[in-house]
Amino acid sequence: MPYTAITYDIKGGHEDEVAEVFANFRRPSGNVVPGADGGQAGRILATAVFIRDSMLVRFIEYEGDLDAVITFMATQPGVAEVERKLAPYLNKPRDTGTVEGFTKTFNASRLRCITQFAVPRNPEPSASAADQ
Repeated sequence: MPYTAITYDIKGGHEDEVAEVFANFRRPSGNVVPGADGGQAGRILATAVFIRDSMLVRFIEYEGDLDAVITFMATQPGVAEVERKLAPYLNKPRDTGTVEGFTKTFNASRLRCITQFAVPRNPEPSASAADQ
């Protein structure tokens, strides 16, 4: 599955306040990402958030069309709430109030992926295990 990660430039010394913002995150009701045609364009499989000093990184594992994933995230009330609550702790404002602004900000804050490794989530049973 592909991964992406975005950064936030946080004011130092506010790690606990920022952690509290994410501790109360309202997840979407589902992980299916709709496409422009109304069909399924992807899924968000996992997210994780890391912080150290002034660097916050949001890691996203997804499948499907990343542009559709970004648009889906831009329309989620929980994501908008996090962006709003993070605003006082940011060194530079983020324009995330519209889908267009969110998309532009997301893409500008994306980290370049150097490599991705994963083991199969549902590996085929080995021959020896199947024979038992």
